[in-house]
Amino acid sequence: MRSLSSCLVSLLLLAASGARADSEILNVSYDPTRELYGDYNALFAKHWQDTHHEAVTINQSHGGSGKQARAVIDGLEADVVTLALAGDVNALFEKAQLVPRDWQSRLPNNSCPYTSTIVFLVRKGNPKGIKDWDDLAKPGVSVITPSPKTSGGARWNYLAAWGYAQRKFGGDEAKTRAFVSAIYKNAPVLDAGARGSTTTFVERGIGDVLIAWENEALLAIEQLGKGQFELVAPSVSILAEPPVTVVDAVARRHGTSALAAEYLAYLYSPEAQDLIGKHYYRPSEPAAAAKYASQFPKLELLSIDKDFGGWKKAQATHFADGGVFDQIYVPGR
Repeated sequence: MRSLSSCLVSLLLLAASGARADSEILNVSYDPTRELYGDYNALFAKHWQDTHHEAVTINQSHGGSGKQARAVIDGLEADVVTLALAGDVNALFEKAQLVPRDWQSRLPNNSCPYTSTIVFLVRKGNPKGIKDWDDLAKPGVSVITPSPKTSGGARWNYLAAWGYAQRKFGGDEAKTRAFVSAIYKNAPVLDAGARGSTTTFVERGIGDVLIAWENEALLAIEQLGKGQFELVAPSVSILAEPPVTVVDAVARRHGTSALAAEYLAYLYSPEAQDLIGKHYYRPSEPAAAAKYASQFPKLELLSIDKDFGGWKKAQATHFADGGVFDQIYVPGR
């Protein structure tokens, strides 16, 4: 397995041995995309060399999506960001005007070249009998999930649980709060990012169930611990839409606007979409989506816009300082 460190990883991708890199960009991404972008960068470098006759260096930075967005706002020189949720990219506009207000309209599918969802990963044989969100709120069940204060994936986790509880309790706010609070009371540790939580569960052996990105769960089952884990699809989850964008202010300063734009646009190519499916993300292109459909569980998916009023509202209500999450989660309780 590749290093799980969230520090900057530099991938020198040259078209031929000894060639000089003529251009360089930095992709600041969220936690579980290391393997995907490691392979995609090589694919794109060949495409750029073939079409522009120029070698390219692509640097990667990975961590919790919210933490990564703050790093870019604070000065991390990202030419592009490929983050876990639109709310984190919106912050680049709202707090630093690094991207335009309409950044999401520049690429297909609201600038989301792939989607995912939230599932459960349990140990072989599912010893605690985990079937749905109710089981995560039971006493004696140890739940592993990252912190929604720093991780985009954790915010998807939280909202999926919240949406399930809203349906279960007919919109009763007090009962929904108590249900979600019980899940987080069962969490012995909240890692900063999704990959950190995967490490806690898979490598450190802590916890009975991991609330995970679908791609992380499938990666763990197929590559990190074959035969040791099982995927459980809850009855209700959420459509996770990780967006991408050029960080215009930085790319203009670096003179990389055209390179950065093509780096993201090429994610929609048939070759890239096939690679996306191989890495257990749900492709947006219909042919690739159909090719890989059988590897994904079928489940009912909530929508951030329809069910939560969009990311601006969800962020302010649940994850801002003093919001619902801060009210229901007491560390060490």
